[in-house]
Amino acid sequence: MKDEGSGNQLGSYLRARRELVSPAQSGLPPGGNRRVPGLRREEVALLAGISPDYYLRLERGRDKNPSPRVLESLARVLQLDDVERTYLLGLATARPRAPRRRRPEHVPARVHELLAHLQIPAFVEGRAFDVLASNVMAVALSPRLRPGQNRLRSLLLDPEERAFHQDWTKATADFVAALRTTIGDDTDNVRFVELVGELALSSQRFRTLWARHDVRTLDGGTTTVHHPVAGELRLHRDKLPIDDVILVVYYPDKDSDSDEKLRILASLAHTEPARTAHDRTAHSQRPKTP
Repeated sequence: MKDEGSGNQLGSYLRARRELVSPAQSGLPPGGNRRVPGLRREEVALLAGISPDYYLRLERGRDKNPSPRVLESLARVLQLDDVERTYLLGLATARPRAPRRRRPEHVPARVHELLAHLQIPAFVEGRAFDVLASNVMAVALSPRLRPGQNRLRSLLLDPEERAFHQDWTKATADFVAALRTTIGDDTDNVRFVELVGELALSSQRFRTLWARHDVRTLDGGTTTVHHPVAGELRLHRDKLPIDDVILVVYYPDKDSDSDEKLRILASLAHTEPARTAHDRTAHSQRPKTP
């Protein structure tokens, strides 16, 4: 996380966001000889009602204490939504702090019991999209939902995961933006540094999205996936916080085509472990060749 580690998160975010706003979107003439893809610094300053010199100091990290009024003006000029505006305000109010010692992410025993009882795909993820626990139906939906996998790594690097999502482009953009939101000012977190570093080296798609500094939440929603056995499934997603982890559940509309397909998938998923256990028992009972 090079830009985060530099101590100038606010400046990096402002620069990335102004490059995404065109002059036309701001009511300005496009101009004939522009060296930047979006707004110039002086244009942002003009539209926000601040001096170009002061805005330059903000981008370069020379002034890290802008007033709420200035931040609100910048959010308006950069056309930030509520999530992005909150993120901007958070960057400006962040203060230097000692590195935080985080407890290992732990799945409570009662959540393991809950997973075993749920008849829909369900799993537990950590802050960095690590899969910490999952039920049979989650693994039947996608083998990439086994404990020990990382959802973002699978999404970006696994060809099967790319084929699994109907809109892989949107999924990757959503996940990367959600990761940046989760990280916030917690840039010294070892797990975040490790994951971002790995993906920055191995995925051009990640590098492109990370440079945009998009932020958003990834909570409830509806997605369409292509299962290799069940076919197309339209599923709703909900995320439920439990202690320090997140329970994620996927479920279809009742009595829908996806509901029927998921029931068939459940039948196959619960039959396979029993068959595997039977095969192991039968094999152990075979007479051994002298």
